[in-house]
Amino acid sequence: MTDTMTMARPKHVLTLERILDAPVANVWRCWTEPKLLEQWFCPKPWYVSDVRMDLRPGGESFFVMHGPEGERFENLGVYLEVAPMKRIVTTDAFHPGWVPSARPFMVAETLFADGGNGRTKYTARALHWSEEAMKEHEAMGFHEGWGMAADQLEALAKTL
Repeated sequence: MTDTMTMARPKHVLTLERILDAPVANVWRCWTEPKLLEQWFCPKPWYVSDVRMDLRPGGESFFVMHGPEGERFENLGVYLEVAPMKRIVTTDAFHPGWVPSARPFMVAETLFADGGNGRTKYTARALHWSEEAMKEHEAMGFHEGWGMAADQLEALAKTL
């Protein structure tokens, strides 16, 4: 039997890669502690509230994104994988209890690795079901927004 399933490469991926000037343990905390996540997760003036995390496969991932014009977007999904200090994978394709969502948008994969000298090699990938969804995400400001959030993440992680 061949191992073609693990060799398949996703087609519709947006990626952010950075070396953050903070140790992996601090960056990990910013991703896994609700009060810390609220401080950096959205590019300002947007912000996040009501964070709920059940950091295990199938566990709930929930937060509310708030915009400067009163926008409010609830984000509900599940964790697919949690490998401490290494990897977090979430999706909005399912709600807790493995209930399929009405409109799956993406799988988010976040990787944390030692970047040397107390730094973190940080990779955030958004994997989409279709080219249309990927282009929609780009139009929403993926590169700029996720880049600004990474800057905010780095600034916070340096203070811990």
